Amino acid sequence: MATTQTPQTPEKRRARRSRIAVVDAHNRDKTIKVRIDRLVKHEKYGKFQQRRSVLHVHDERNEARVGDVVEIVECRPISKTKSWRLARIVRRGVQG
Repeated sequence: MATTQTPQTPEKRRARRSRIAVVDAHNRDKTIKVRIDRLVKHEKYGKFQQRRSVLHVHDERNEARVGDVVEIVECRPISKTKSWRLARIVRRGVQG
């Protein structure tokens, strides 16, 4: 008896979040630490304040260095602290 197969429709993945960040540290194997700076307006006084987020990012080829501007994308949890991976290096930092 022949079974009829219905064509499988590919699942729609939601767009992954991406951010632009600056590399703060690259001293671990396949991991970099990046910071994302942003300005937030104070609710009462209206003054802009600087806020910073620090993320651990998976860098498979160990190609990012301190000071590089990089694009990172969200991914599945790789470890306890890593849920982002390096997409590309936007601009190299100043070589000192």
